[in-house]
Amino acid sequence: MADPLVAAVRAVRLGRPILYPTDTLWGLGVRPDDPAGVGRLYALKERPAGMPVAVAVSSYEELEPFVELSPVARRTVRRWLPGPFTFLLRASPKARREWTPAVLGESPTVGVRIPNHPVARALLAKTGPLTTTSANRHGSPPCRSAAEARKLFGRRVGAYVTGGDPPSGRPSSIVVLTGPRPHVLRRR
Repeated sequence: MADPLVAAVRAVRLGRPILYPTDTLWGLGVRPDDPAGVGRLYALKERPAGMPVAVAVSSYEELEPFVELSPVARRTVRRWLPGPFTFLLRASPKARREWTPAVLGESPTVGVRIPNHPVARALLAKTGPLTTTSANRHGSPPCRSAAEARKLFGRRVGAYVTGGDPPSGRPSSIVVLTGPRPHVLRRR
């Protein structure tokens, strides 16, 4: 039996957005170091320029080179990830060098996730970091299923990855980890 992630990995390498499940919502992903792919993602979502996009990784080890972690941030990230959290951390020089400015925006921070979903983690282990933004048009509610996303986006999405439990349908909590203690911007 063929690996179900092969088409998604191929689409990502070609700079085409993919849809994939996370523990929270259906996500749209492209490589954060691919300016053309990120441009396609923004166009697909009809997202205004200048709005940063969070990035998902498969593991803590993959995350660490792209962010600067204070002792408080390190403890918090290790305690709560993988899980339904997006942490805003200072982007490392490596992230600033390698990821397209459209992902990071003007802010010194980057939103990062390690989804607690086996299909998402398996995909991310094969592709490396991917953007993780909800599957919807900007300002509209997120898609509740892969079928709904397929109806909305059609062939403009290069691969639709399904499997495992469906997302919870609730967005991640957003927590700022750049100060002396965590600051919650959005609770689930």
